[in-house]
Amino acid sequence: MARLDKEIRHIAARDPAARTWLEVLLTYPGFHAVLLHRLAHLFWRVRLKLVARIISTFARFLTGVEIHPAAVIGDYCVIDHGMGIVIGETAVIGNRVSMFHGVTLGGLGNHHGKRHPTLEDDVMVGAGAKLLGPITIGKGARVGANAVVIRDVAADTTVVGVPARPVDVLSDAARAAGVETTEEISKLRQELAELEARIMQLETTGQGADLASGGWVPSRRSKQFDA
Repeated sequence: MARLDKEIRHIAARDPAARTWLEVLLTYPGFHAVLLHRLAHLFWRVRLKLVARIISTFARFLTGVEIHPAAVIGDYCVIDHGMGIVIGETAVIGNRVSMFHGVTLGGLGNHHGKRHPTLEDDVMVGAGAKLLGPITIGKGARVGANAVVIRDVAADTTVVGVPARPVDVLSDAARAAGVETTEEISKLRQELAELEARIMQLETTGQGADLASGGWVPSRRSKQFDA
């Protein structure tokens, strides 16, 4: 009971919408999913695997969270909202991990052995993120919403995007793209200024043809454009 009380208080501290411990106990499906998983995992470890799968199926029906009974989940795991979360058979989740709705800890291929992600302590996974394969998400890392992660993530690193990349790498790329874009705009402005100067020159001399290029440039003073 002491452990249960600590976990409820941990959830309440992380969620500003939680008003009382009783509200968390009775109405938080993510909390219910973790409790039922622990029961299913216990049966799985004593080789009552059919019973374990029945419990996990009931938990999915009740909470919208699908956790394979073989998955390992540490203490103080917070599943916020929970609907649509899928956690695969060989997934390993550390302590104080937070996940939001729509998260998938999935596998790549149908081979046996370790094929699902490992999340170390204090990891946070945003809504809709997909973590695929036997990758490791380092301690304290953050995965942005809707990110697709297929490679290891270093500790204390924030990754976003499809495929997910560290925020500092994306910032460097964005800055480089910004420099390139600025240079292109400057070139276009210079070419436009030269073209306008050429048109003004032709209008001033009253010529309708560009002798250098053989092209015809209409004059704003040409009678065919007069009202």
